[in-house]
Amino acid sequence: MLKKLCLLNGTSGDEKPVRDFIINEIKNYCQYSIDSLGSVIAFKKGKKAPKKKVMYCAHMDEVGLIITDIDDSGYLSFDAVGGIDPKVIADRVVNVNSVNGVIGLKPIHQLTYEEKEAVPAFKSMKIDIGANSREDALNFVHPGDYAYFVSDYCEFGDGFIKSKALDDRIGCMLLIELIKSDLEYDTWFCFNVQEEVGLRGALCTSYQVQSDIAVVLEATTAADLCGVTGGERVCVLGEGAVVSFMDGRTIYDKELYSLAMKTAKENDIKAQTKTAIAGGNDSGAIQNSGKGSRVLAISLPCRYIHSASSVVKKSDIEETRKLINALMLKLYD
Repeated sequence: MLKKLCLLNGTSGDEKPVRDFIINEIKNYCQYSIDSLGSVIAFKKGKKAPKKKVMYCAHMDEVGLIITDIDDSGYLSFDAVGGIDPKVIADRVVNVNSVNGVIGLKPIHQLTYEEKEAVPAFKSMKIDIGANSREDALNFVHPGDYAYFVSDYCEFGDGFIKSKALDDRIGCMLLIELIKSDLEYDTWFCFNVQEEVGLRGALCTSYQVQSDIAVVLEATTAADLCGVTGGERVCVLGEGAVVSFMDGRTIYDKELYSLAMKTAKENDIKAQTKTAIAGGNDSGAIQNSGKGSRVLAISLPCRYIHSASSVVKKSDIEETRKLINALMLKLYD
């Protein structure tokens, strides 16, 4: 399921293919609706009605590119949708309306010293789709169309997975699994849109659900690379689920954080904390929407996040799955 989800294209504002896949997976297991922005709000009846309303969330969208202009030679100008480092996209193959193209740069032989030393900006790159002119390109592409990374899903090494969109199709997969399982208590689930451009979908769904507790299933930045040591690694592949106490958007509920870490220890589940106050996720919108909600984020450590070649480890997915299941019954009392 993860491979199918990751290979779907669904940049912020264009999540329909992902949404259609998810609905097809969950439609026989729950009640669901689609809100005005396109998020999916699902309700799964359990064996009991809980004292507290608990909601699980993940986001459907991925980072990508949007076409802003087409020049007279048929080259496409573009900008980022979501947080993308310009360094990771040069020479990448992208797909626009089923047409492949290459993100091109000025040849190194023609760069000045200053240009060689500088990080390339989006405005200095163009997408080449093989068009001969603006008129030729307009037969296939228009400003406002999305460009997606062309990236294979592959497994390599000691249980590693490489793909685009692991952030946050992993969370979507885990939510689908929960909806298909037998639940002890009534539970809400939200597959949110437009997380990558400001947590917009979550602001709407959380206002509608008005949960007491929200658990956000995510992927988060791992910097466990050669030469990076200590807390600067942020989190580490192979060390299990990441439970955050704070990030750039949210101070997480201390009792829920402690409960998650205690549950992991009691059940011999690998878990780690995020050793940097950076980034953010839908918790930042959920926490202060409506009457407010206590929030907990459980994430997969992910190398090279927001690129065409993000990397996670299969064992971390399993440890995260174990932690979610072990923690589930403890949230409803």
